[in-house]
Amino acid sequence: MLAGALLILVPLFLGFALALDNRRLMSVIHHSVEGLVYFILALLGLGLGQMERLWEQLGAMAGQVAILVSTLLVANMAGLWLWHRWQPMVVTREAATAPASYQRLFLAAIKPLLAVVAGVLAGYFLLPAIALVDQLATGALMLLLFLIGLQLRNAGLSLRRLLMNRQGVGVAAALVGSSLVAGLVVAPLLGLPWHDSLALASGFGWYSLSGIVIGDALGPAWGGVAFLNDVLREIIALAIIPLIIGRSPAMAIGYGGATAMDFTLPVIRSSGGLSCVPVAIASGFLLSFISPVLMGMFLAAG
Repeated sequence: MLAGALLILVPLFLGFALALDNRRLMSVIHHSVEGLVYFILALLGLGLGQMERLWEQLGAMAGQVAILVSTLLVANMAGLWLWHRWQPMVVTREAATAPASYQRLFLAAIKPLLAVVAGVLAGYFLLPAIALVDQLATGALMLLLFLIGLQLRNAGLSLRRLLMNRQGVGVAAALVGSSLVAGLVVAPLLGLPWHDSLALASGFGWYSLSGIVIGDALGPAWGGVAFLNDVLREIIALAIIPLIIGRSPAMAIGYGGATAMDFTLPVIRSSGGLSCVPVAIASGFLLSFISPVLMGMFLAAG
């Protein structure tokens, strides 16, 4: 089990507590976060590549990912639909905006997969016996969370205003609730204790966090399942947002999870209009805070 799972929350809140007013420093932090994400994903792949009977494990992982992704998709859409029915969100159409470059966004979504594949190949063929991968990945993750805390605090967002965004809070709550229900449903199918299954369901699209935290606690195979589950959420969100945002903006915004405030935001903006942006930022921001809290709590419960 992950020793001191709740310790991962400390750097996030410490970073959020620090106010910075230096654009150059924030630019350095932004690029550092991007580099750390790919470094962490490569380490995740390295751990996978070092597993015994890797190719046999990959077959089992594919089935586990399919169960998790499909169950979460159905549960999330049902929960977000119920929220939409209870508190409908009206999309205000303004002048047409430039459409997001879907080709560029899909290519960007593939990059994390390539980083993990590179790590797998390195672990399998070049570095099969390298030590300290878990410790290095955990240290890098804690640094990443600290820097992300700084970014969230200094993004010009008022926590009070975000919490007062009723639609944003409702979308985030619907996604969290439906994800936890899905986690309980798939626990016997995955052969996991309920708390570990709930931790798997609590990534909300934050693949660099879930892959390492779950991998550290449950082993590299489950870390790979968590990573693929959250990457596929991002890719599916890119595909469905333009199709459903006009009829059900809460479902489109919510399924993107934590990525609604950054990666999927351009698609939300171009497909749903400016009125969707505050909701997406509020829900994505809240999910970015809730995800590590829930993962830490559930993993510590074991």
